[in-house]
Amino acid sequence: MIRAIVTTESLDVAAEHAALEHGGAVATFTGLVRADDGVATLELEHYPGATEAALRRLAEEAVQRWSLSAATIVHRVGPMQPGERIVFTGAASAHRAAALEACAFLIDRLKTDAPFWKREVVNGQTRWVEARETDDHAADRWR
Repeated sequence: MIRAIVTTESLDVAAEHAALEHGGAVATFTGLVRADDGVATLELEHYPGATEAALRRLAEEAVQRWSLSAATIVHRVGPMQPGERIVFTGAASAHRAAALEACAFLIDRLKTDAPFWKREVVNGQTRWVEARETDDHAADRWR
């Protein structure tokens, strides 16, 4: 089972996790909006169709690379407040090592391979978030 979803709705982590439970091991990652530097609002934009396709390709690659029984990526777009869930990745496998590695792969690669644009509001001022070199390094370990 592969799920790759972009949504404006709140993420239901319990439901996403439960959908991956088919025996063996399940590894998940949930990212929250940070309040770094006084961020009041984070807004994500995406390229409809292309973003979902990029997420699906990553999930398909993970399933093949680690022989997963399931992979899920759910990413929010639109305005969000600090503390809200922004992304969920999950991997299910017969063995924990494969599930853990695949989950790390999914979050590391989606940060660089999926077309999202971030804009922050800090002290009433809006600014675009630039790509981070640390994200590039994390993604590079999987290439």
